[in-house]
This record gives sequence, C-alpha cells and structure tokens, in this order.
Amino acid sequence: MSPDSRAFRDAMGQFATGVTIVSTVGPDGDGLGVTVNSFNSVSLDPPLVLFSLSRDASCFDAYVAAGKFAVNVLSQEHVAISAKFATPGDSRWNGIAHETGETGCPLLPDAIAVFECTTEAIHDGGDHVIFIGRVVRADYADGGAPLLYFRSRYCQVDGRTGG
Repeated sequence: MSPDSRAFRDAMGQFATGVTIVSTVGPDGDGLGVTVNSFNSVSLDPPLVLFSLSRDASCFDAYVAAGKFAVNVLSQEHVAISAKFATPGDSRWNGIAHETGETGCPLLPDAIAVFECTTEAIHDGGDHVIFIGRVVRADYADGGAPLLYFRSRYCQVDGRTGG
C-alpha cells in the first residue's frame, strides 16, 4: 500500500537537500533554468550526476532536446535567485549575472559549485524524468555555505560540525 501524495511529500520534506539551478540552452539559443533540489552524484568513474524534472515543466521538451545541462549549486545568498527560477515564466535570466560555460549553458559566477554535463541517459521516473549527466567540467569555490531546503522552507547551515 502506498502513502497518499501529501503524506509522501511531507515525509520527504524531512530530508534536507541542497538547492541548485539547472540550466540549459533552448532551441532558440536562449538560456533556460529551473530550481532543482533533486540532484546528486551517481558515479565517480565516469563522473555522473543526476537530477529530475517534472514532465509538466514548461521547459521539459527543451531539456530533453538540448543534450546538455549545467548544475549551479546555490549558496545561502541565493534565496531570491532560487525563488525566481522556481516561479513559472520566461526570461528568468534577465537581470541575473551569468556566464556562458564550455557547454554553452548559463552559469552563475558566484555558485559554490558548478557541474557542466552532457546528457548521458534519460529515464522514466513517474511524473518526473531522471536526467543522468556525464560531467565534462566541475568547479567549486572555497567558502560559502550551501542553501538548503527542509520542511518546504529554505534553511541555512549554522557552521557547526559534529564530532
């Protein structure tokens, strides 16, 4: 027996995740981006990562067709950017400082980590699709605390570590 979708969502909310902007380039050459917290590593050799995207996302077809994407890991300073990219609408990159990566995807220059990828595989994931990307470039900045999502809210790391 499966839990109802609200109970499942609430239970998943107990698992803190990082927040990212996954970007690509649309068929018209414009940058696309969406806020994603379903991101993680798959393999070190070869370097593979994954993220999932709702089949209902307005940019879904563009991500499938692009064959590439970049994952921008957000810091605590990026709450407004995360909220902007989580809201439906075009031209999300307007007013957002960004660079063009080696893959042609938009990158946030102040992201705490960036993974540029070519799409290795796409798998069915129910109401989402799972994108597996082969990392062709990875970079990170020392310092900066990650933006977290927990219990349907943005959270911050307090800097303490366990012993």
